[in-house]
Amino acid sequence: MSFEAQTDNNGEIVQQIETQMEKCPNCGANLVFEPNSQTLYCEHCGTSQSLPEMLTVLEQNVLDGFDQVKSQWSGDETVVFSCDNCGAKVVLQKDETASSCPFCGTSHVVKTDELAGIKPHGLIPFSFGLKEGVDYAKKWAKSRLYAPRKFKKTLSAENVKGVYAPCFTFDSNTFSTYYGRIGKRYTRVVGSGKNRRTETYIVWRNVSGTFGYSFDDLLITAGSKFDQKKMDKVSPFDTNNGKSYDESYLLGFMAYHYDTELKDCWQQAKNRMDATIRSRILAQYSYDVVSFLNVSTTHGNVTYKYVMLPVYIGNYKYGKKLYNFFVNGSTGKTTGKTPVSALKVALTVLAGLCVIAGIVALTLL
Repeated sequence: MSFEAQTDNNGEIVQQIETQMEKCPNCGANLVFEPNSQTLYCEHCGTSQSLPEMLTVLEQNVLDGFDQVKSQWSGDETVVFSCDNCGAKVVLQKDETASSCPFCGTSHVVKTDELAGIKPHGLIPFSFGLKEGVDYAKKWAKSRLYAPRKFKKTLSAENVKGVYAPCFTFDSNTFSTYYGRIGKRYTRVVGSGKNRRTETYIVWRNVSGTFGYSFDDLLITAGSKFDQKKMDKVSPFDTNNGKSYDESYLLGFMAYHYDTELKDCWQQAKNRMDATIRSRILAQYSYDVVSFLNVSTTHGNVTYKYVMLPVYIGNYKYGKKLYNFFVNGSTGKTTGKTPVSALKVALTVLAGLCVIAGIVALTLL
């Protein structure tokens, strides 16, 4: 059952109104996407409805993407909800609703008149359900040595939500010219008698040449709440085998609205490509130090895709601080931050001091 949260001027929920979703052909209840069976599923009567065969996600010309400044998602399809507490925005199908924010957990989530922006070209569906997502999070939490016991015991489905995270992937055939100066360290023995010593010196050499490299589906996140650092920690995502976008995969889930434009993401992608190219050029040589390396790169056949990635997002408050953790909805790989138990840290320090004291005592004896 889906509800639309009606709020007062302070953002507090005052009533909930039932809304309509895709209906079960058997009993009329709402259908949701069931990741384990990859079908639409009725939680009321157990009816499953298969999804249509999805096409391969096609690459898009990046210059055409720069020109798409108007929303491709119409107000008849989607609605944007905004969190008054942390500013996160999520996109839902028109008849769905967000009653709480997946990032901070508050109920101050209100419908906005904002259009949803560029429509996704594709997505990677969740491959397992919320229960399995929570199990992955619990396993990760248990591995956090200094996390409080309360955090590990109370982690539950109530504070975990399935969210499709926005990202752009980029392909580019690059050609680079470079020149620079690199050095190799050597040692030699100089002097004689009391002045005999070993010294280190550097032999410098000039390098230059050309370098070609093709990038395929370089992943750049388009949401500040789920930034590149977090994305990299839960990657990889198999974007080459994604499915063309279909709103049915979002039923029962949220889609985090992007807040970084395509041009800005392309600039981030070029910066990462530049770093990779530089590293691969230097990998061709044996060196210890780099005096300088100037690289000039041109990009050809640049394409992009706007895809949604499956992530279970958990939020947890400990004391007055909010903590988030993230589970890759395809692989179960988990990352995030946890509270730190002062007692566990103190016991570790005490144990360390005892070990040091024991070593000192044995040394004295």
